[in-house]
Amino acid sequence: MARSNEEVEALLREYADLLLITGGDAFRARAYEKAARSIGGHPTDVSGLDVKGLREIPNVGKSIAEKVVEYLRTGHVPAVEEARAAIPAGVRELTAIPALGPKKAMLLYEELNIASIEQLATAIEEHRLRDLKGFGPKSEENILHGIGLLRAAGGRVPLDEAMDVADDIVAALSQVPGCERAAYAGSLRRMRETVGDVDILVAAAESAAFMDAFTALPYTAEIIAHGEKKTSIRTTKGLQVDLRVLPLDSWGAGLLYFTGSKAHNIRVRAIAVRHGLKLSEYGLFETKSGKKIASRSEEDVYARLGMDWIPPTLREDRGEVKAALGGQLPTLLSESDLRGDLHTHTNLTDGLEPLENMIATAERRGYAYYAVTDHAPKLYMQQMTKEKILAQRERLRAMDRGRGRRDMRLLHGVELNIDADGEVDWPDDFLEGFDLCVASVHTQFGQDRDTMTRRFLRACENPHVNIIGHPTTRILGKRPGVDADLDAVFAACARTGTALEINAHPNRLDLSDENILRAKEHGVVFAIDSDAHSTLDLANPRYGVGMAQRAWLTTDDVINTWPLTRLRRFLRKGSGHSRDV
Repeated sequence: MARSNEEVEALLREYADLLLITGGDAFRARAYEKAARSIGGHPTDVSGLDVKGLREIPNVGKSIAEKVVEYLRTGHVPAVEEARAAIPAGVRELTAIPALGPKKAMLLYEELNIASIEQLATAIEEHRLRDLKGFGPKSEENILHGIGLLRAAGGRVPLDEAMDVADDIVAALSQVPGCERAAYAGSLRRMRETVGDVDILVAAAESAAFMDAFTALPYTAEIIAHGEKKTSIRTTKGLQVDLRVLPLDSWGAGLLYFTGSKAHNIRVRAIAVRHGLKLSEYGLFETKSGKKIASRSEEDVYARLGMDWIPPTLREDRGEVKAALGGQLPTLLSESDLRGDLHTHTNLTDGLEPLENMIATAERRGYAYYAVTDHAPKLYMQQMTKEKILAQRERLRAMDRGRGRRDMRLLHGVELNIDADGEVDWPDDFLEGFDLCVASVHTQFGQDRDTMTRRFLRACENPHVNIIGHPTTRILGKRPGVDADLDAVFAACARTGTALEINAHPNRLDLSDENILRAKEHGVVFAIDSDAHSTLDLANPRYGVGMAQRAWLTTDDVINTWPLTRLRRFLRKGSGHSRDV
């Protein structure tokens, strides 16, 4: 995505927040949020568009288009700057805390003169929030947890942002004469959900040309260090990227070493010591003679230590070394194993693009089947009705009937809202007409543990709910997961034949790898879904697959790797839901 799209998206989102902080019209703020999403998801660079061209983007009206043109031309928008000036900087800092909205941030400033995260933490410790309208002990607990999330995130960035940078750098350095190999390593290669910095490795005889090309990249904001073997930069978004150039003969050992994790490397080095060997980023050596015995590939190094090659996503010291020594590593699923996507949206609700565009893009991904699951009516902002969704079904069925036997099959689904009591939007007789139903919590995230658990259990027991969408509701760095007895929910999913979603949107990655591991122990099966709201989002599954691999999942664990006939049997909930259906 062009950087200008991202910058405009950030500006419009900020203005929407500023409007809410100052008590502005909520619908106007919503309009700016929707325009921000549309521009962020627009497939081409908006920097060359005029007002007329911008207005052709969904949800971008004349006033917003004019502000965007002004920003792209001058770098400033007076309306945004006036709103910024009207709000103390500390209040805007508070809005970054998960569980604390803009209006509450402003109330804290006006009533308690709180203008920093530190002041807020102190006020909570002194129980000074409890007398304010809309606050209480549970609010204090949630805000403290949000502060903890914010502090824990530190300088870490979402997986997709780091991946975009790394892919671009690897592609650029691969074109430099003399490049033998180029790849990213570190936590990014292990597909951690957030990344602190990016490690890039190049195999080449000489390093100077690569270091110069690296520092000359267009998004380099600062050169932290420039050396012969290692150079570090900071990008315009504040992400540190380190480049190391290795001789080709050390490539495997270097890639293993710099991929990590630290705990995994310690475990592998301990195996080396037991064999009278020493492992470093330059190779595997005999301790006594210093002779190098393996280094050119990771497979060679692992094999010399008596192990199968360990996929990077497993290298977290969770038993993978023991499994590799015993020849018991699973065959992990890959992105190419996915036969379809079971959770996507169109512009009938909050998606950005029409049905035809979404289907065409999904088909280019080589899927065997594809489900459209727009929102049901209880999310009132989506303005869904029975008539609208039935009309969509007719269009989808007509398109499906016109397809050849080998073409991608189309499924008509819906994303239901799980109400506060566990009920969903429509009655059983209406839900029977859908090919599948995803059910998700979208509101009232602050319920107590027992109530939230009962809410999920009731949804699992609904005979028409096939998949629980983004199960913990978390948004990375912004909103913590709900408080529920997840083991009880996982057990209920296994008992009732309800799949749990691995929502692949990089802002969610929900379930996390830790929760996937827990759920798998209960016998749960999963769906890796894009939750796409644009054609660009249909590429999200690579991140969900990363979470699934980190949790040791195989194709048997993931329902949308199954053939359509097997998937359809699973979706007939109650007719047999084991892994052998």
